[in-house]
Amino acid sequence: MIDVGVLDEAFERFARTGPEFGRGLSNHGPMGSEALVALGRPDAVPAWSEWYAPRLQEQVRPTRKIGANDWREALGQIDRVGDWVVLFERELEVGPWSGVVERWVKRLAPGVMATHGVLRTAHAVRALDRGETVPRRHELAEGLAYWAARYQPLAGRHIRDGQLRVAEALPMVERLGPSGDRRGLFKDVILQVETSTDFERVIDLVSPDVPIDEFISDLTRVFVREYLENAALASIAFIHTVTAPSALRFLHPHVTDETARSLNLHMWQACAAMHAAFARARSNAEAEEPTPFDEDDLIEQVIDARDEHAIKFAEACLREHRISGDATFIAAIRDVVRRERA
Repeated sequence: MIDVGVLDEAFERFARTGPEFGRGLSNHGPMGSEALVALGRPDAVPAWSEWYAPRLQEQVRPTRKIGANDWREALGQIDRVGDWVVLFERELEVGPWSGVVERWVKRLAPGVMATHGVLRTAHAVRALDRGETVPRRHELAEGLAYWAARYQPLAGRHIRDGQLRVAEALPMVERLGPSGDRRGLFKDVILQVETSTDFERVIDLVSPDVPIDEFISDLTRVFVREYLENAALASIAFIHTVTAPSALRFLHPHVTDETARSLNLHMWQACAAMHAAFARARSNAEAEEPTPFDEDDLIEQVIDARDEHAIKFAEACLREHRISGDATFIAAIRDVVRRERA
C-alpha cells in the first residue's frame, strides 16, 4: 500500500511556495521533510515544516509555454521556473516518471553546479520509489524545473578520459586567490573561478572508468574531509559537496550507465569548483578512528538543531557511513550539530 502520510502532506504544503526566497536562497522544505522521513522520523516532519514554512515566498506563476523545440532557450532562466513546472507536469501526465527522469537528467547533467535542483529532484525520486502519488509526481516536476531554471554549466567540456581518482585529482585544481570575492551566492563566486583560474581541464582529470557507485563514494569521502577542514569559513558550501553527490545514488537506478557517468563527471566538476572557490586548507586528514555512537541520539540532536542543511547533511553522512564504514562522516555530523547549537 502506498504511504500517503506526512510526506505527501508536506509536499502539498510546499507546492504552494516558490523554489527560492530572500535574495536567491533555496527552498529546502520538501528536501528537509523527505530527509526526515529517510532518517526514520516522519513524526518530526509536521513541526519542522511549520517552523520552516513562514520564511518562504509564493510559488512562481507560469508566463509562457516552453515547447519541445525551444526548451534550450529557457535553461538557466529562474524567472521562468513556473513555465518549467508546467512543462514537466505535462510530461509526467503522458509517460512514466522514470522515463522523464532519464530523458531530462541526461539533458541537465552539465548544469548541476547550483546543486539544489539536482538535490530536490533526487529527493523526489527517492520519495517516488517508496510509492507513486500525485504530490510526489508534482514534487518531481518542481525539482526538475528548479534544476532547469538554475542550470549552470561550467567552463570546460569532457573531451578525453582522465586517469586519476578524486583524491589524486583534487590537489591539481587551482584555487581562487585571496583577492577573490567570496560573498553572495555560490553561482556568482564560481564565475570568478572560471575566469581567474585554469579550470577548463578539471572535468577531464578524473577517470570515468571507476564503477558508478564507487565514484560517488570517492567524492563523498574526499569532500567530507574538505568539509571538516573548511567548515569554519564555508560550511554550507562544503555541505553541498557531500549531499549533492550522495543524492546521485537515488537517480542512478533510473538512468542509463552513460547518463550516470556523465552526471558523475559533472558532479565532480561542480565539487571541484566549490573547492576552488572556498577551500582555504588542503585536507590531509586520515579517516577517523571508528568509535561507538548512538545513531538515534545523533538524529535527535540534528532534529533539535532544526537547520535544514544539517538535516540533509546528517542523512547523507549516515548513508555514506553505512556504505563505507568511514567514521569521518560521523565526525562531520557531530561538527555540524555543534555549529548549529553554538
